[in-house]
Amino acid sequence: MTPDRKRALLWGVIGALAFLVLLQGYELLADRRVDWLVKFGVALVVGVLATGTTRLLQGRVPTQS
Repeated sequence: MTPDRKRALLWGVIGALAFLVLLQGYELLADRRVDWLVKFGVALVVGVLATGTTRLLQGRVPTQS
């Protein structure tokens, strides 16, 4: 696996986990529950979108080295 692909996948995982953490906070504060299938379905979509966006923007956005 190339470093660029690994980097994109890790950003996808970070995005999906961040969504799940935010949803957990919502459930705790609003006292409403979201179905687990919806949670993980949307988290999967967020992860795929974060991975795809990272792949598209790699090399286009300047980074500090």
